[in-house]
Amino acid sequence: MSSHLKQREGSVKQITSHSNPIVKEIKGLVAQRKHRRESGLFVAEGLKLATDALDAGWKLRYLALGPEARENKIAMEAAAKAKARGTLILEVSTAVLSAITRRDNPQMVVGVYEQQVHTLKAVDPTGAKTWLCLDRIRDPGNLGTIIRTADAVGASGVVLIGDTTDPFSVETVRATMGSLFHMPLVRCTEEEFISFRSKWPGPVVGTHLRGNKDYREADYGEPVLLVMGNEQAGLSDPLADSCSQLVKIPQEGQADSLNLAIATAIMLFEVRRAHLKL
Repeated sequence: MSSHLKQREGSVKQITSHSNPIVKEIKGLVAQRKHRRESGLFVAEGLKLATDALDAGWKLRYLALGPEARENKIAMEAAAKAKARGTLILEVSTAVLSAITRRDNPQMVVGVYEQQVHTLKAVDPTGAKTWLCLDRIRDPGNLGTIIRTADAVGASGVVLIGDTTDPFSVETVRATMGSLFHMPLVRCTEEEFISFRSKWPGPVVGTHLRGNKDYREADYGEPVLLVMGNEQAGLSDPLADSCSQLVKIPQEGQADSLNLAIATAIMLFEVRRAHLKL
């Protein structure tokens, strides 16, 4: 990333040109995972996400405000809060917002945020109820929906195992509906997870075709690791072998499988139901 993303923090800058260097840099964050990875930044659209992020203490590098936002009380309050924390406020045209987001009808607020990703050291079983662990998730919409659902059930966080789709892509962030800013994310390799799991004090429950137990009959004692597999291949054999229980979600009809986000929601709400009984 160039120095453009680090200049004039805590000030206000007006931008009307699509060729402005800062606009080009933000467009790169939207379009390319490489830029997001190298910079440690990502883009999220919408006033709600900006207020959620600020309330949760996330750091904003930029906050771009379209003409409508500059007439919106809540947007201007968010901008003032962000500016006080060192964020560069960008006053832009609707056309510039469209260029940044690649949308004909962009949101009136677009933020550039610093990524937050943890290691397995953050997965503390003390006081935890449920950590959701995802094996090589490929679809950004699935991942975003799953993060949103994990937030809804009060999970402690989400562990991303192996080569997972980018949790900070625009598609994933959009699908989280703001839950990204409330749900801790952990990244690890399969080998790191298996080593970590060997010291976990509670049950480790995975869904798998060779599961020999109905998901409603599993032991979900606290703290539990819930392990869900890749959309096409399911759990890898090493991860399946690392689980203390393998379960199935019974199905009727002709469908051979459930969408991963749906299956994960079923499992998470079953875990929640079981914990409410404890």
